[in-house]
Amino acid sequence: MRFLGNIEAKTDTKGRAFLPATFRKVLNASGEDSLILRKDIFEACLVLYPQSVWNQRMDTLRKRLSRWNKRDQMIYRQFVTDVEIITLDNSGRFLIPKRYLKMANINQQIRFTGMDDCIEIWSTNDSEQPFMSAEEFSKAMEETMETEDFDSSSLLNTDR
Repeated sequence: MRFLGNIEAKTDTKGRAFLPATFRKVLNASGEDSLILRKDIFEACLVLYPQSVWNQRMDTLRKRLSRWNKRDQMIYRQFVTDVEIITLDNSGRFLIPKRYLKMANINQQIRFTGMDDCIEIWSTNDSEQPFMSAEEFSKAMEETMETEDFDSSSLLNTDR
């Protein structure tokens, strides 16, 4: 399951939004029928997780945290309790509860951003952008993808 792309949309006055058709197709192909909504841990955006992805994240977190450690229990509790189960109506709409709209500074204009196994929902009115400048991005990709073991000159060497 891979969600890719960047799609702008609107919420209506009640806070309902249409999940973009490209993302609905991915959900349908995966047999998913419910989503989990939560505010992102780091950014002022919302995240939609397909139920199976959410369950994997909870399992991974549970394995890393001890039930017998107070801080670990507080982390787990905070992660799993402030969520909403989302189901799409027949038109592909879903309701974003008002408290989540406030958390993400969403008025009406939103941007759905596919993030591989989940979907972020950003306010397009927010001056804070979720992307790096082109220069920052190219430098970060160069640093991330650079490997010491790869020697491009070996690709050209035919004297073996």
